[in-house]
This record gives sequence, C-alpha cells and structure tokens, in this order.
Amino acid sequence: MAEKAFITTDILKWARESAKISVEDAAKKISVSPERYLTWENGNDFPTIRQAKILAKYFRRPFSLFFLPEIPKDFHPLKDYRRDDAQELDTASLFIIRDVQEKQSWIRDWYEEIGEDELPFVGKFTINDNPEVVAKDILDTLKINPSSYQKSPINEWIEKTEIAGVFVSRTSYLHSKLTLDKDLIQGFAIADKIAPFVFVNSKNWNAPQLFTLVHELAHIWIAKSGISNEIDIDLIDKPKSRFHPVEIFCNQVAANALMPQEVIVQLGSDTFKSQDKIFKQAKEFGISSFALLVRALNLKLISHSEYWQLKMDAQDEFEKFLEKERIKKEKQKERDGGTDTYLLRLNKNSKLFTRIVMDTFNNGSLSPSIASNLLNTQINNFQKFEKLLA
Repeated sequence: MAEKAFITTDILKWARESAKISVEDAAKKISVSPERYLTWENGNDFPTIRQAKILAKYFRRPFSLFFLPEIPKDFHPLKDYRRDDAQELDTASLFIIRDVQEKQSWIRDWYEEIGEDELPFVGKFTINDNPEVVAKDILDTLKINPSSYQKSPINEWIEKTEIAGVFVSRTSYLHSKLTLDKDLIQGFAIADKIAPFVFVNSKNWNAPQLFTLVHELAHIWIAKSGISNEIDIDLIDKPKSRFHPVEIFCNQVAANALMPQEVIVQLGSDTFKSQDKIFKQAKEFGISSFALLVRALNLKLISHSEYWQLKMDAQDEFEKFLEKERIKKEKQKERDGGTDTYLLRLNKNSKLFTRIVMDTFNNGSLSPSIASNLLNTQINNFQKFEKLLA
C-alpha cells in the first residue's frame, strides 16, 4: 500500500485556492474524483506521497510546505491598477507574478548581503510631478535617444534598463499548457529600491510590449508597485474615468519618453499626410501607428477629423501587418524549428538576473539546487545561457 503524506489539510486548500485552481481540476490532475480529493482538504483522509508531490508541482509550491503546522505568509499581493471592470487574474497570471516575486526576493537578499547600494531613481518622483520631466529623467538615466536608436527600440530599451539595474522579465507563457492572456495582464512592476523588477507580457507584438516596458519603468520612477493591463497611450475614445490615476500618469510618461515633444514636432505635419510615412516613422520609434497619431493629435499636429480618418486607415494597414507577421513567424518556425527554448527562458528569467545567478553559482556562493531552481534549468545546461549572453 502506498505511503500516505500526512500533510496539513488547511495548507493544501490554501495552495489550491491561491493558485485559482478548482477542486475538479485538482482532482483530475491526479485521477481521483472531486469527492475523494475533498476528503484530503477536509482532513478525513490523506493523499499518497506521490499524489501530494504532483499537487505541489501543480500548485507551484514546495512539497515541504505542505507539512508546515500552519499556512505560511505568502508574498504581499501587488496592487491592482487595472480598470475596475477588469476580469479576475487567472492561474497563469498569479503564477508569473509569484515567479518574479521569488526571483526579486532572492536577488534583494543577495544584494543586501553584499552591500549593494540603493538606486537613486526609484521613487525619485511622484504622480504629482510633470510626466514630461519624469520621462526626460528616464531617458537621461538610461542614456536613450528615441530619435537615434542603435538597435531595435525594444532591445535597446531592455538592454539599457538592465544596465541601469532594473531587471526585465518578458514571456507569454509558463509552460505549453499555461499561457498568459494579454487582456488580463500586460505588465507589472516591483518598485524595490535595491532590486526593482518589471515584467512584460510578450504575448503582444513588439510595439505594445515596448510601451508596456516604459509604462512599468514609470511605476519604478514613482515607486508604485502594481499590475497593469490595457496599457496604451491615453486614447481619446476611452473614458479616462475608467483608468486609475497612476495608470494615466504612467501612460503619459511612456508617451513622452517614447515620443518626446521636440522630436515629434520636428517631424512636421507632412509626416501625417501619408499612411506609409506614419507607419515608417512609428516603426523607427518602435511604437504603433495609433500611438503616434494620438501623440500628434495631443500636440495639435493634426485635427480631430484627420485623426479619426487616419486611425481608420491605420486599422486597415495594421490588420495587413499582423497577417504578414503571422505568415513570417510560421515560415520562420518551419525553417528554424521554432524559437530557441533557452532564449525564451533567458528572457523570462531576465538576462541580468540569469548572469548574477550563474556568477554567484560559479564562484561557489550558491548551491546547485538553488541556482537550478531560480533559473528553472538544470546546471549542466547553464552553458546554453552562457552562449546566448555572449
């Protein structure tokens, strides 16, 4: 007879509920009836050790946690800055938040141990400051010039953000059966003064990802940790009242950072006479045509009537663009066999975080099991990260 796991039943229930997993799905995972599963949560029986280990992995909790005498203190939930009518976060969203929080907690403890200094820009401003001033400070700190990128805009922003000391995690999935919904969560920020983290849902294409990244950086600059969705430039056809004031402010900062007023004004109104010119210019900035049009409208480079017409035209061009991108990705997948798994994992971990964990492991300050767990990769595969980082 299989050995029983004498777990703390309240913790089993807490682990399932905090993962937003139903009794039915939990029972299905280990091939028992919901009624049988509930006997474990009610304390009338216990699962086998094998069953408990499967559930621990499914709930993304350490197996040993099930045996604690009482429910442990979990990470503090991030403030939800999403709209009031936003759907409840799902399992995938909660798991990615927990994953990043675990990484951030470890790196913060490590930085404190080695005496790392606080970053001066975290919480340098408040929501009462001028978003243009905040945007300029972000550009100056990261040494970014939106009118003269040296590489693709999103790659340059990520690289220089991490050089400045902000960790950037970017992914669209936890595993093949658990993917992120961009309508639920586009990004979040942990505005820690020693080890700030930002997360970007890569489910979207590059332009909205870049806007999300800079929006989350604005959260860091005003020290407002939290979750965001439906991030975009402040579109005039969306009621502002439905957005949290912090989100409106961070959108304004992102718009000013990605499209500084002096740069956009220099384009002149002629840029907005042709859809091709609009698309080309937006691509150079790493933003969407929609974002550029709203910025031009707000700066009075185009009228309201011109904006609506150009927006309709841009929508048609955007749909064609998405179709081209879809075909392009399918062909690349056929040719290359898909994106490198380790590149996806590297982006999810954060390149800066990956490098620090590997360096700490290589100098003997970190055990193999902890290093492997932090990077979700076997030690003997760390060399694949080395090649990608090089």
